[in-house]
Amino acid sequence: MLLEDLQVVSKVAEYRSITAAATHLDMHTATASAAVKRVEASLGIELFIRTTRHLRLSSAGERYIPQCEQALLMLKHAKQNIKNELDIVDGDLRIAVSSDLGRNLAVPWLDEFMSKHPKLKLRVSISDSNIDFYRDSVDMALRYGSPTDTNLYGFKICDVPGVLCASPEYLKKQGMPDHPDQLNQYNGLFYQMHDIVYDLWEFQQKGQTFKVKMGSNRIANDAELVRRWCVAGHGLAVKSSLDMAADLLSGKLLNVMPDYHPRSTELWLVCPSRQSITPAVRLLRDAFRDKCAHILKQLTEREIIPNKVNS
Repeated sequence: MLLEDLQVVSKVAEYRSITAAATHLDMHTATASAAVKRVEASLGIELFIRTTRHLRLSSAGERYIPQCEQALLMLKHAKQNIKNELDIVDGDLRIAVSSDLGRNLAVPWLDEFMSKHPKLKLRVSISDSNIDFYRDSVDMALRYGSPTDTNLYGFKICDVPGVLCASPEYLKKQGMPDHPDQLNQYNGLFYQMHDIVYDLWEFQQKGQTFKVKMGSNRIANDAELVRRWCVAGHGLAVKSSLDMAADLLSGKLLNVMPDYHPRSTELWLVCPSRQSITPAVRLLRDAFRDKCAHILKQLTEREIIPNKVNS
């Protein structure tokens, strides 16, 4: 009986679906089905009861598979312990990142990380949609906002201030606002998640909160497209300072009304379980922290963002 076949059986039991297990394991459904049949033939029992629409554990499967999963976990821990002792960094890095942060910052960072650890294999999923670790074939996600699911494990990378920004050309044409009350005279560039359009902008200044309902002629469900519109001079955008860092530092964009602060957020590296936190994940966490700290330091030294955010 092959160890790989037992791993397939364990995933089929977890997902109650051969197709879903095959997707997670990055194999064809027929391959996963054949693995299940080999294990059942070796044991001489049926582990699953199959119908045209459903799959469930048989009584024998309910007894066998939990013990099998314990054995697989012990083997995984033993293998990982050996690698830890020998400082071996290998395996797969399957990571999900948001569109703007991913394409412009995280992917170059990952390329550099891979060059230092050539035994790793990388798979990147770039999307602004929320990641479902049990549906999508990823082991970690670099995303804004602290995890709300208590079953997830995460590492905070840094605090990330928001910025209101626009191109010098747009501001030259429309004028520079100096108070949130003036913003309804400007065109907002909006990000949309599912059916929610983020058109209500909020600012803090000396303990006061200012809320502005903006108008817009451009809305996108891709954060990078919002950034591109902003650089092209089509309006104002509220964005993460990390996403806009290169454009702010180069002068392609300006921080508008710097005394009025949009909502800040946090950047986290999130994993679905403690077992998924490998030495490679910890090293990647440290690399992300170093990269972000360097960018935020540049932004504070140039007085583009307030110094307290990077403290």
